[in-house]
Amino acid sequence: MKNIYLVGFMGTGKTAVGKELAKEKKWQFLDLDDLIELREKRTISSIFAQDGEPYFRRVEKKVLQEVGKEKKFVVACGGGIVLDKDNIKIMKKTGIIICLSASPQVILERTAAYYHRPLLNVSNPKKQVELLLKLRAPYYAQAHKTIDTSKISIKEVVEKILKLVQKKK
Repeated sequence: MKNIYLVGFMGTGKTAVGKELAKEKKWQFLDLDDLIELREKRTISSIFAQDGEPYFRRVEKKVLQEVGKEKKFVVACGGGIVLDKDNIKIMKKTGIIICLSASPQVILERTAAYYHRPLLNVSNPKKQVELLLKLRAPYYAQAHKTIDTSKISIKEVVEKILKLVQKKK
């Protein structure tokens, strides 16, 4: 197996789980959004504000293609990466996709302190989360496995993923 891609909505634990998983496997951890910010020399929020979501998605795809050439990476992906079928193909071809999920309430609790989330800067964030989860459900369903992180610890999520990847070998 080349890489492990963690997908899912914001606040489901992709970064926290990814860092711990990489440590356990002695692999490299990479947050795709952090790499995009580094390349673009600006935040995701400012990319969305200045150039819009379509531009961001093009950059995201290009960066994913580059990462897909690497091996032994645990990659925390942005919440919307699954919206592009080519991204799904790249991830499936170069690794295993694990979708992390959580209830809308848990997502809101976990993201309450983050004002830099462009998709939650709306008058009714709960309704927005519920809508986006519903719209993205068919895309997230393309992952090899989904793990609900709402009521389990980071350590427990990592243990579940380690068991899954052992079976996939």
